Amino acid sequence: MYLIAIAWFYVALLMALAEATSSQGSVFGAIITFILYGLLPISILVYVMGTGRRRMARRAAELQASDQGNGGDHAPGEPRLPVGKEP
Repeated sequence: MYLIAIAWFYVALLMALAEATSSQGSVFGAIITFILYGLLPISILVYVMGTGRRRMARRAAELQASDQGNGGDHAPGEPRLPVGKEP
């Protein structure tokens, strides 16, 4: 995932550099090019690609919090059944 982001960042940087050094280009155009072709798409890509990792971290935190608050009745990770119900 990060290899794609680094390559995209590199290409956007080169595009901005070409815009800034062109005889018809400007530094302002280079900054806008870098933001719109580089930073914005990279940030969206990294956010979307990290969704699964964030979801797993949130679930692990919830499981850890529920295992710590079991009062010692169950082993960590053991499923808890409602009282009076058979599996």
